[in-house]
Amino acid sequence: MLRKNYLPKMLLGFVLIISLMIAACSPQLPDSPDAPDSQPPPADDPPAEQEAQVAVYYVKMTDTDTYLVREVHAVTVAEGIEIATLEQIIHGEPVTEGAYRVLPPDTRVLGIAVMDGLAIIDFSREVLNANVGAAGEALGIQSIVNTLTELPEIEQVMFLVEGDLDERAQDWWGHIGLAELQPFERDLSMVWEPAIWVNEPQPGIEVSSPLTVQGSARVYEATVNLRLVDRDESVLVDTVTTATAGGPARGEFETALEFPAPSTGEGRLEVFWISPKDGSEQDKVRISIKF
Repeated sequence: MLRKNYLPKMLLGFVLIISLMIAACSPQLPDSPDAPDSQPPPADDPPAEQEAQVAVYYVKMTDTDTYLVREVHAVTVAEGIEIATLEQIIHGEPVTEGAYRVLPPDTRVLGIAVMDGLAIIDFSREVLNANVGAAGEALGIQSIVNTLTELPEIEQVMFLVEGDLDERAQDWWGHIGLAELQPFERDLSMVWEPAIWVNEPQPGIEVSSPLTVQGSARVYEATVNLRLVDRDESVLVDTVTTATAGGPARGEFETALEFPAPSTGEGRLEVFWISPKDGSEQDKVRISIKF
């Protein structure tokens, strides 16, 4: 929960940061027209755009439930990974059937500052025009927070609207006010899809024994199955680990797989859970790796 005296301090801090950024970007005038350094220095080349993979959370509504889904999207990073990630929440195309964006498409990100793990996002006023209902409102906020806290430098998130948090902005979308709740923290309890995802290892990397496998699972009795095979389908490891919570709750898992030297240079990691009804392998995640 946010302390009553915390919000004004964060507002002042944000305004100070924006002021310093504006001052740093403003052109400096020479002392006189005759000054030898009156000509502006040549502009630096713009930074090269880079490709990155980011995790994005969207809201999904069915006939009976409303919850969050997690997707991994490829983005082009031109103005920083935080801006590129937020743009996916506003303009990205969900691939999960039934998933949708919450923020209005004309919403603009006016700025973002990250200080000591806290990200302060300044949205344009169009952000307040979302019409999602009470359930969608809570999940919409959490979709933004969960998406940004996937970035390693961000642990908490706070919203501003055009550099301020006036009465209308504090009311946000009408059901959940901001003043007593900010900053928001990561919460995966309503992320129902996919059942399993793997944060480590990343696809295509070269691995050796022991191989650390870390991820998130919403599976029966918290039992996560792991299998490591080489290119010839020879099984190097076939084991289980336990997540921190079992379905319908979501838990985290991490384990180290020790395996003999493979006979091929490539292989695959499989992470799944086994149905107690028929023994079938469910929600399998396959990750290509190199040895």
